[in-house]
Amino acid sequence: MRTELKAGLKAGLKARLAACMAALALAGCASAPPAPARLGLKLPPAALGQSISVQQHLKVERGGRIDDMDVALQVEPEAIDMVGLAFGQRVLTVRYDGKEVKEWRHAMLPRQVRAEDVLEDMQLTLWPVEAVAKALPPGWRIAEEGRGKGLLRTLYLNEEPIMRIDYSGSPRWSGTVVLENLRYKYRLTIQFAAE
Repeated sequence: MRTELKAGLKAGLKARLAACMAALALAGCASAPPAPARLGLKLPPAALGQSISVQQHLKVERGGRIDDMDVALQVEPEAIDMVGLAFGQRVLTVRYDGKEVKEWRHAMLPRQVRAEDVLEDMQLTLWPVEAVAKALPPGWRIAEEGRGKGLLRTLYLNEEPIMRIDYSGSPRWSGTVVLENLRYKYRLTIQFAAE
């Protein structure tokens, strides 16, 4: 009986200790400094330098999870229009006229998918490096190496690499593009449909 009582007390103590450790870990997460804000890049649609209409397949890998979406993208000098489909159903619509981002989203689309973030990744990937460089705030810079199929872009904050974008084709909206976000730890693979 005493052995069972001791075992019960020991198990209860272990459970309380585990709960206390979990609470401390959560408190540590809550008091950790917030992740730095996104860049907030919003270039005028006309800064692309031409009109394009493309079909893309997006694959986002983050924390062991993979999400897919098909996207129809149209860029004209006056506006960017994007429609995202999952399982053949529209889940996201984004329109940007150079001043305001308008968004429609399906209720099942995760809150973490933000129209402004999608727009920023798209512009960092597709817009000319010169247009991106002019719009960057102090402390940020973008570098581009190689040509055509060997093109690589790197975005830096205070000389720390934040994002790498690797292109398999030319123009930038062809073939496969892999965007590796080192700050937010995700990989976006964009497969453009053949024209």
